[in-house]
Amino acid sequence: MALEVLTMGRIGVDIYPLQVGVSLREVETFGKYLGGSPSNVAVAAARYGRRSAVITRTGQDPFGEFIHDALRGFGVDDRFVTPVPHLPTPVTFCEIFPPDDFPLYFYRFPKAPDMEIHVGELDLDAVRGADVFWVTGTGLSEEPSRTATLTALRERRKAGITVLDLDYRPMFWPSREEARRWVQEALPHVTVAVGNLDECETAVGTRDPQAAAAALHEAGVELAVVKQGPAGVLASNGKEEVTVPPAPVEVVNGLGAGDAFGGALCHALLSGWDLERAMRFCNAAGAIVAGRLACADAMPTADEVEAKLGEAIRA
Repeated sequence: MALEVLTMGRIGVDIYPLQVGVSLREVETFGKYLGGSPSNVAVAAARYGRRSAVITRTGQDPFGEFIHDALRGFGVDDRFVTPVPHLPTPVTFCEIFPPDDFPLYFYRFPKAPDMEIHVGELDLDAVRGADVFWVTGTGLSEEPSRTATLTALRERRKAGITVLDLDYRPMFWPSREEARRWVQEALPHVTVAVGNLDECETAVGTRDPQAAAAALHEAGVELAVVKQGPAGVLASNGKEEVTVPPAPVEVVNGLGAGDAFGGALCHALLSGWDLERAMRFCNAAGAIVAGRLACADAMPTADEVEAKLGEAIRA
């Protein structure tokens, strides 16, 4: 059966402290979880019953084996996940200082295997055939991943729902200008772009939500989704624009909220919902994960999201 959601890019192991509000210098115990934004999006989509898979690479080591176990456990197809023998599987540590301070420490040296995705190993039939194809800005930051990502987008020819998660991580780029160059190379090949205000500034040079959405449309994007933090999310399809407030939550760890939003966005677009309903569902999914410790393990089911939406209406 054809895939409903196919993502491509970063994967690794998240090593998160089990003590909240404590520096890594003092943390004594940790939990081990699947990590990497596009991989989390695939997991989130699978939670809604969507047939999902991820294109990525791991090290040929026990952490790489853990990643396969985790993906299969979440119901995500791992056939496009292959090892790079000479590189270790990346690990990421974080510190948790709610409500809004979550420093990340990436260990992706000497190079992350997910940057070693080559054009020749892409299953372009799967890329073309998926209902949703999701790539990230980070996938454009190094070769050969950059060429593989752009090739996949060109070969897909904006079929179905083709998403670029703007996903700007400064530590992966020499400069914001260099990131903008390659993001703008990708934008004409996607139908949906999603990012926060800082990521929109990287992509199109402005943090103003309406101006950013307009610039994304001008670049060829049909649906622009601009996340504004406490101000909610703006979505524009060029004909209609909605701004939806965030769902209330007592934040535990905000790091997985964006990936939960992404998986919910895939589900909402595949369901054909109107913009307002889609954004409310995405916000509620993100809020649920922000109230939990992990990322992939924390992704909610549709019933949990609907219950969260009910709570927001009653409030």
